[in-house]
Amino acid sequence: MDQSSFFLKTLALFTATAIAEIIGCYLPYLWLRKGGSVFLLLPAALSLMIFVWLLTLHPAATGRIYAAYGGVYVCMAVLWLWLADGIMPDRWDIIGSLISLIGMAVILLAPRAN
Repeated sequence: MDQSSFFLKTLALFTATAIAEIIGCYLPYLWLRKGGSVFLLLPAALSLMIFVWLLTLHPAATGRIYAAYGGVYVCMAVLWLWLADGIMPDRWDIIGSLISLIGMAVILLAPRAN
């Protein structure tokens, strides 16, 4: 697999993982802090199970992969801020997200003498 397809596949997996993690944490927040239905805990639990399953698909369960995943998580959290909370990201949110993605790319694509 060439480096660009590895990067795109990993980015897609990181994105799906971040979405599952955010949903799994956001729904209990709605129940606990916003007066939502207790039944929000069922899709939250399902989402967290999917999150854990997706973690098993990552190339490794170690520091570098999780550090790279963190960059994508930051971007998904800012997107969630906009889509779920209705708060438009400002230029600093966008700049920070781009820096996170650049950091993720550096970690994933750096040449290493394995």
